[in-house]
Formats: sequence, C-alpha cells, structure tokens
Amino acid sequence: MDRLIATTLVHIRKENGILMMHRVKKKHDINHDKWIGVGGKLEAGESPEECARREMFEETGLTARNLIYRGLLTFLSDQDDDELIFLYDVTSFEGQVRECEEGVLEWVPEEKIGDLPIWEGDKLMFRYLRECPGPFSLKLSYRGDELVLARETYPQERDLLA
Repeated sequence: MDRLIATTLVHIRKENGILMMHRVKKKHDINHDKWIGVGGKLEAGESPEECARREMFEETGLTARNLIYRGLLTFLSDQDDDELIFLYDVTSFEGQVRECEEGVLEWVPEEKIGDLPIWEGDKLMFRYLRECPGPFSLKLSYRGDELVLARETYPQERDLLA
C-alpha cells in the first residue's frame, strides 16, 4: 500500500496479565482473528499520547493513570497501509472493562500470549517489552502473514531473522 499512518498500541497490565483484544468482530481487518493490544489511528491534531488515552478509553472503558512510552514499531505490509506504531504500557488505570465493538477483550497471562494467534513480530515485540528497560524500535515487514524482515533499529541496528 502507499500510505503510512501513525497508530498507537497500548498494553494494559495488571498482576494477572495483559488486556488483549481478539479481533473477531470486523470482516475487513488486517488483524482479523489475531490477538492484539488496544489502540488505533491518530486523529488530526492529536499527539500519540492523546490517541493512546482516547483509544484505550473508547475500546475498554478504562482510563489510564499512567502512560509509559516503550518504543516504536514500523509495520510494513504488502496488504494494507504501513504503520508507525507508538507503544505504551499502562500499569495504573481506573474504570471497568466494557464490551468492545472491535473484538473480545480478555486478560491473558503474559506467558500465554505467544500461544495465541498473534503476529510473528509481536513475539519479538513482547520479548523486547520484557527485556529492554528503555525505549526500542523494531522494523517488521510482512508478505501476507509471513514476517520477511525483522530489524532492531534502536538502541542498535541489527537483523533479527539472520
């Protein structure tokens, strides 16, 4: 595709896991039937942090008390728009989880997330979220659902599939 869009991805964490969304409600969705965090596209005039807070509330009913910047994913696809994805963790929030129009929300233990149908690059992302204390940047390129390039671009530059 020819467009590059800016999006956010928020991982809401509590002691028993991460709030994940099983994307099963929209027919034409690049994430259909995959499990992802919550988030979405930045609107005109919005900062990534404002978008993350808005999308988190719209999709879950939860309000972030803290928003921790974790990094940037460059998601390249031959089937959809390319995305710059701003990654955030939330460990303190208020409200009650409500039903979501885009998928089914469920608290998933972090060690079980890799067993779910997720993007192959998300397995790398979760490893970085666990192991990298500071921000990181990954470039992930897909042909269909196949991860064909995975590159750490910050804090160092190296190919992760070699």
